[in-house]
Amino acid sequence: MSATVVTISVLTIVRGRTDHLRGLMAGLARQSALPAELVIAWMQEEAAGGLPDLPVPVRHVFVPGDAMPLAAARNRAADVASGNKLIFLDVDCIPSPTLVDAYDRALNDVDGVLLGEVYYLPGGMPVFTGNFSKLEEAGVQHPSKAVFPESGVVREPDAGQLWGLSFGLRAETWRRIGGMDEAFFGYGGEETDLARRAADAGIPTYRVGGAAAYHQHHAVHIPPLQHFEDILRNARLYRQKHGAWCMDYWLGQFAERGLIDWSRDVDDIVVHRLPDAQETDAARQPDTVFFS
Repeated sequence: MSATVVTISVLTIVRGRTDHLRGLMAGLARQSALPAELVIAWMQEEAAGGLPDLPVPVRHVFVPGDAMPLAAARNRAADVASGNKLIFLDVDCIPSPTLVDAYDRALNDVDGVLLGEVYYLPGGMPVFTGNFSKLEEAGVQHPSKAVFPESGVVREPDAGQLWGLSFGLRAETWRRIGGMDEAFFGYGGEETDLARRAADAGIPTYRVGGAAAYHQHHAVHIPPLQHFEDILRNARLYRQKHGAWCMDYWLGQFAERGLIDWSRDVDDIVVHRLPDAQETDAARQPDTVFFS
């Protein structure tokens, strides 16, 4: 018996990481309820070749920009999506077999921003082709995230828990929030800004059970010095908009290294120097480190 197709669009944004995209697509092909489509927003000039076939349409949109236009790419994907519900799934994430169905059922019941659980995979695993038991054995929970329900939804009081790895909402709710602010570009801040604007509009946040995804490993930098200038620019923008800082954990790490002067009660960041290539390389962690 073929899987039910539901009126939900899965959206992902991609620059490079073609093997990870193949893993995501292999997971989508094995859903208990198939999405209406996959929308891929390419932050590169051409789509990658050799992608697996899916039993649903795949739509492509291209988003220019040398800096990573993460907010703009998500907006363009949402603009062309046909579903009345949207799942934003990071290219690093392989959806568990019930992810689409769990999001779909939850979004029938509640109107809000829904967060799915993410398990982190170690480095060195082969490209995923369908063996979920291997992912279940290897996946590690994020130590700082709250416990997710086995099914259904629970209210999440902190809208700032939104992460771009896996979240879903009704298309009309996305439009009511206004999508992502494209003034954020490069790495960081656009998701927290979306969450803040949703909360300010009275839109609740939930954690949804049964919508697990498995994060395919990539190198972690502690601190993320490779994104230093992006983080400072986007943190300043968030402060200007909302009167508070985001990414303060990373700003604190930069301050500890003497790169900046900053604290939570200041209105701006004083930059002493940029990190050099040697520092950035040294911040890269071994594959045994999953979280930044």
